[in-house]
Amino acid sequence: MVTRFTFLGSGGGRFTTIFQARATGGLYIEDRVRLHVDPGPGALIQMKNMRINPTKTDAILVSHSHPDHYTDAEIIIEGITGGGLKKRGNLLASKSVLEGTDGIGPAISRYHQSLISSRSMEPGDFFSIGPIDIEATPSVHSDPATVGFKFHTSSGVISYVADTEAAQHVIEAHMGSRVLILPVTRPRNSRIPGHLCTEDAIAFIEKIGPEMVFFNHFGLKMVRAPPEVEAYWVQEKTGVRTIAAEDGMRVSMGTRIMVR
Repeated sequence: MVTRFTFLGSGGGRFTTIFQARATGGLYIEDRVRLHVDPGPGALIQMKNMRINPTKTDAILVSHSHPDHYTDAEIIIEGITGGGLKKRGNLLASKSVLEGTDGIGPAISRYHQSLISSRSMEPGDFFSIGPIDIEATPSVHSDPATVGFKFHTSSGVISYVADTEAAQHVIEAHMGSRVLILPVTRPRNSRIPGHLCTEDAIAFIEKIGPEMVFFNHFGLKMVRAPPEVEAYWVQEKTGVRTIAAEDGMRVSMGTRIMVR
């Protein structure tokens, strides 16, 4: 079996999102079922550009209640459910997205939640959709309910690390991952609270030992660095193939991992 995933965006953070310096459409995973992770602003446009039919999506996953991660979710729910006429599909999201916590959220209306099977996820929770087992992982972020996701696919584990600091318990939660997707928002020497910078990526990679690493969720400073230089620097330091995601990048994961 081959698992495929597409970067419908490689950007993140306020100003990259505002100016669309990189697209912010999230990640799309295909392994007999179709999952859309963090469909932020412009997700539908990116899907159109990549010829991905939103009505064929089986589940939406939202890591936390910040707009660069959720703004297109409601209209995609309408697509999944045929305009709300047929209840189908799944919405898995942090408690802040579905219920609101600590003054943050909710981000998706109760009406749209009622159209689809909705479930809030906390670290350690599991949920299965087709052949994919989904595990929620912890994060250290300004939205305290933020969760990352480990996708146990037919081709191995894909770790989607949500916005976070490089805390030891967050790193350890992603052990056993074949592919590690890291939200490296900032380049070297520019760490900010609640996010990863290039140096933090090394801590993840050295502990986890993945086969391949993808950087995404680039803030403006990272876009200008540029991210390809930062990824190459990490690859030289760790010996693990490290790639800066590009908008529209497609990856096929079987016996080998192919990028195009």
